[in-house]
Order: sequence, then structure tokens, then C-alpha cells
Amino acid sequence: HASAFQDPDLEKQSFPKKFPMSQSVPLIYIQVKEFIYASLKFSESLHRSSTEIDDMLRKSTNLLLTRILSSCLLNLIRKPHIGLTELVQIIINTTHLEQACKYLEDFITNITNISQETVHTTRLYGLSTFKDARHAAEGEIYTKLNQKIDEFVQLADYDWTMAESDGRASGYLMDLINFLRSIFQVFTHLPGKVAQTACMSACQHLSTSLMQMLLDSELKQISMGAVQQFNLDVIQCELFASSEPVPGFQGDTLQLAFIDLRQLLDLFMVWDWSTYLADYGQPASKYLRVNPHAALTLLEKMKDTSKKNNIFAQFRKNDRDRQKLIETVVRQLRGLVTGMSQHT
Repeated sequence: HASAFQDPDLEKQSFPKKFPMSQSVPLIYIQVKEFIYASLKFSESLHRSSTEIDDMLRKSTNLLLTRILSSCLLNLIRKPHIGLTELVQIIINTTHLEQACKYLEDFITNITNISQETVHTTRLYGLSTFKDARHAAEGEIYTKLNQKIDEFVQLADYDWTMAESDGRASGYLMDLINFLRSIFQVFTHLPGKVAQTACMSACQHLSTSLMQMLLDSELKQISMGAVQQFNLDVIQCELFASSEPVPGFQGDTLQLAFIDLRQLLDLFMVWDWSTYLADYGQPASKYLRVNPHAALTLLEKMKDTSKKNNIFAQFRKNDRDRQKLIETVVRQLRGLVTGMSQHT
């Protein structure tokens, strides 16, 4: 009474055909069926009524699924060496197992000859085991993906005093984006929502990591050249987000993960303080997402760079004016930050 696996795409494939699920799926299904058979043989020796036997079989099958199989699956999912690709496969497998095990209900009914209408039929609630395992695997995917992003970001090696950018994105970031592209290819086999959540979560995590790097208190000085280099990297992130790495996103939803960085970098590269300060707090401000605290932190890192190198060579005559301007902006930003802390 096994369920036939049907997939129109698979029908079209030439042999050897490749199933989406692993061999473990039919093997587990067979094991559960054999367990039910063995339980039936055991319960028959107890000379109980068909209804009682049916009930016993369902209860023992529920225990098998919720205790034994569930803990096996969760142990597997939580193993440190299990990678993203394996987690994707586990999600696919548990989906197929859940679909297949619906047939176990009929199987028990058939072997115990109990009519479906019997009121006391215990449901095979053990099927929730597969859902739980799937949720656990999804959670692990989000965590592991963020860990991988962290590994790449730790390889970042910016020269924060560079006079000008390299003119191309940093190597570590391109490697990271290539990794994300390849992993999201694997995610195409996942249920849509999972792939989208993973993709959004990855972009948000990357954006937060880059922002933290820029505002890190250990980092004392940043030149305009370094800001421009950083900007080239953020552009690559935005291009990646707009390339629809995972289908199903509306408009620029994914790019918005990088909006805080984008507006902060634009403010500095255009050096648009008058606009920022004049429009601060206005819903239509083009720097709406720039937190004054972040702006202040970054500006203070740039305060003295002009003394150290020739990044502002064109401003040399106006150097004093520029420093004065920075001081003025710093004062105004501090005012905004103080205002914010009083409101909260």
C-alpha cells in the first residue's frame, strides 16, 4: 500500500531519473510500516478487539514518530558539521515523509479492518514530527547562513586611510556574494517562503555587519578614499539584492536591506550636510534613514584625516574652513543626538 510518488517534471526526464528526496525517505517509510506490522503481530497475541488493536497501533506509531524519529531528526539537524546543502535536503525529505506517512493512516485501518467511521480512531498526530523537524532545519539554515557571512566579513581588510578607492569592489565581498549566489541556487528546491526568508535575513545580516564595521569604536580614523571603497562594496550588495537571487520578492524589497548604509554613504560622499540638517525629521528627507548618532560617529572618524594625508588636497587652502564646518556639523549632530535621547 505504498504511495506512488508523482511529479510531472520527473516524468519528462530521461533515465536515470533523479528524485528530489533522498533514499532515506522510502527506507524510513518502510521501517515505520514494518514496525506497524510487528506491533500488529504482538497485539494479536493479546486477543484484543479490532478497535483496541487499531488504537494500540496508532498510539505506538505516534510514539515511534514523536519520540524516536523526532529525536533522530533533531540530533541530525543540530550536528555542527551539517552544512546548508544538507539542511535543504532534510527539509525536502521531511516534506516528502510527511506526505507519504498520511498513507500510514489508511494502512493501519486496512490491516485492522476498522471502518473509517469508528469514532474512537486516534489520529496519527505523529506527523507533526516532520513539521517540527522542518522548522528546526529552517532555523538552522538562517543561523548557519549568518555564520558563513560572518566568516567572509572577518576577512575584510580595508585600508581605512587610503587616499582613494581601488576602483573595484573588495575581494572578500565578491567572494561572499559568489557564495550567496551559489547557495541560493540550492535554495530553489525549498518552499518559497523559506528561501525568501533566508535571503532577506542574509541581506539584513550583511548590511548590519557592514554598518557595525564602519561605526566600530576601535576604528578611529576613516579617509574619504576608504568611504568610497566601502561604497563600491555596498553597490555590489545592492546589485546582488536587485538581481533577484531568490524569486518572489516584490519590487526593491531586498535592496531596502541596504538602505541605511546607502543613505549614510551618500550623505558623506555628496557631503550634503546642509540638506541633511535642514530636512532632518521630515518624512520626505532623502536621508530619512540616517541616524544622527551614526552620522556623528562616522564624521568624528573623518575629522582629523586631512592632517594625516592628502585626501583633501584640493581643500588645503580651505582646510581650516573645512575643519570649522566639520566642527559646526558635529555640534549640530550632537544636538540632534541629545534631542533623540531625551525623547526616548
